[in-house]
Amino acid sequence: MIKLTIDNKPVEIEEGATILDAANKLGIPIPTLCHNEELSPAGACRLCVVEIGSDKGSMTVSSCNYPVKDGLVVSTKSEMVVNARRMALEILLAQSPHSEKLNMIALSFGIEKPRFQIKSEECILCRLCVRTCNEVVGVGAITFMAQGINRENKESCVEWDADKCIACGSCAYICPTQAVTLSDGQATRVITTPNVKMEFSMKACSKCGSHYAPDKQLAYMSQASGVPIENFDLCMDCRE
Repeated sequence: MIKLTIDNKPVEIEEGATILDAANKLGIPIPTLCHNEELSPAGACRLCVVEIGSDKGSMTVSSCNYPVKDGLVVSTKSEMVVNARRMALEILLAQSPHSEKLNMIALSFGIEKPRFQIKSEECILCRLCVRTCNEVVGVGAITFMAQGINRENKESCVEWDADKCIACGSCAYICPTQAVTLSDGQATRVITTPNVKMEFSMKACSKCGSHYAPDKQLAYMSQASGVPIENFDLCMDCRE
């Protein structure tokens, strides 16, 4: 077991855990936006920063992906931490001023309006959608495109591959800022993302006629499970 101290409280936790895990064990709240327990950590939003101290000084690190170490001394409420979180919040809020979740966190820090110019890009590059599509759904239809020489210095962004997308809607569900939205019509599902708007046909139940799931998602489920596509002809209500 690893022994460390967080806000002057000792805690023991298994090797491989993160500072965020240890703080949660102690019941110490740390704000997060890009973190999900079912996904690999990214440390993208920087809201979960904490201060760690050593003989050489102190620094801030993202608690969601920083591994615990024996003797580590952590502060979650220091002036350095509060200032870093406030700065991160103002940057994120300038990018996504309409996010209800982000505004609620900002208000808890006394921030009503960012000092920076509002861009209203909505996407904050938290990569929750990317990790969900790759790690949970297993389709890999969403890619994080970083800046680089081969991209002609274009800004980092998240891109969707409409051909790979199965229209499951997991990206819209996990998005914390509503940068990705989903709407179902009578026979069509529309997923709107920062770089593309995609439309998918919905499967009609062979018994009641209601449209209940995207054709591409059902085809993917059939292929992945080995269950014949004909077995997906009925909606959930008609299967009972």
